[in-house]
Amino acid sequence: MPQSIEYQKTMTEIVYINLPGPSQPTDRMTGGELLHGFLSDLYTASSPDTKSFVMALCNKWNVRYRQL
Repeated sequence: MPQSIEYQKTMTEIVYINLPGPSQPTDRMTGGELLHGFLSDLYTASSPDTKSFVMALCNKWNVRYRQL
C-alpha cells in the first residue's frame, strides 16, 4: 500500500543579489552584470504592486537581496 504523503528531499540554493547594482548598462558588460542591474532595478520599483510581485517571485525561487 503506498504512503499517503510522499516527499523528496532536495538541496536548496539561495541566490543573493547585492545592492546597489549597476545603474546603466555599458558596452562591455557581461550577461551576469546586465542581469544584476536588471534585478536590482526591479527591487527599487516605485509601484507597491510591482514590488510585491517581484518579492513573491523572489521568495518562490529563493532569491534574496542584500545591501552591501
